[in-house]
Amino acid sequence: MDLRLLRYFVAVADEGSFNRAANRLHMAQPPLSRAIQQLEAHVGAPLLDRTSRPLRLTDIGRLLYAQALQLLARMEDVETMVKTAASSQSRRLVIGFVASTIYARLPELIREFRKAARNVELVMVESTTLEQIAALKDGRIDVGFGRIRFEDPAVRRVILRHERLIAAFPVDHPLALGDGPISLRDLVDEPQIIYPRAPRPSYADQVISLFRDHAIEPRIVHEARELQIAIGLVAAEEGMAIVPESVRRARSHDVAFRELAEQATSPIIMSHRPGDQSLELKLMTSIIARQYASWGYEVPAVIIGTH
Repeated sequence: MDLRLLRYFVAVADEGSFNRAANRLHMAQPPLSRAIQQLEAHVGAPLLDRTSRPLRLTDIGRLLYAQALQLLARMEDVETMVKTAASSQSRRLVIGFVASTIYARLPELIREFRKAARNVELVMVESTTLEQIAALKDGRIDVGFGRIRFEDPAVRRVILRHERLIAAFPVDHPLALGDGPISLRDLVDEPQIIYPRAPRPSYADQVISLFRDHAIEPRIVHEARELQIAIGLVAAEEGMAIVPESVRRARSHDVAFRELAEQATSPIIMSHRPGDQSLELKLMTSIIARQYASWGYEVPAVIIGTH
């Protein structure tokens, strides 16, 4: 039995008039009358006493009316249930991140998000900043955490903070034994390990520019694929590297670190699509603001204004 016809029949029975029922259904009266006649032909009996005003249901009409109400209510329940399940299932946040942000307290932010939104599926995708830009525009990720500045009108970026850069040496390296900051000029002859090797531009170009801004041409001996490999090569005494300060917390047994006299920094940048008003993104920015405040970091004004 056609549910559309049942809805039309219930409307006519409720209103007691084809005119009022047609107005309620936002349709003309003639097609409504034909629809009721079609239903009566399907049932094999009249459903309405058309001689009375207002219209009255026949005995068969009253039986069908009672069953139709139950059936339509059940269908509404099913529709609501399915939509709710689909909405719950579709709630997810896909995060792109560069490897070095794992050291820069990203895991703590992720843990706080999971606590606050246990019904949201969280997906982590390691990717370079340039890969994140393409993924954001294609809808494959919802938010990205990287270190490279870029300009693209299809992506909004927020600098969360600037992280200090430090020098990483093998533990037995002579320069690892000194106290206090070390100058880039002291590193002129040191073999440099940079990362990532590709794609470019990348954090590697930030380090190269740092040296060249001080009229120093770095002596690059290795271009590692990623941070972990670069630090491993430092530990293996293949050279030294300029790394974000947060790396110090994760690797200290076979690598020594010294601060730089030049106070160099690398930004931590959050990127997302302009106009994204999803609850998941709002929650993430709220968590960043709360956690940054608790860690003593300055909270970006643009983050404060979004939660």
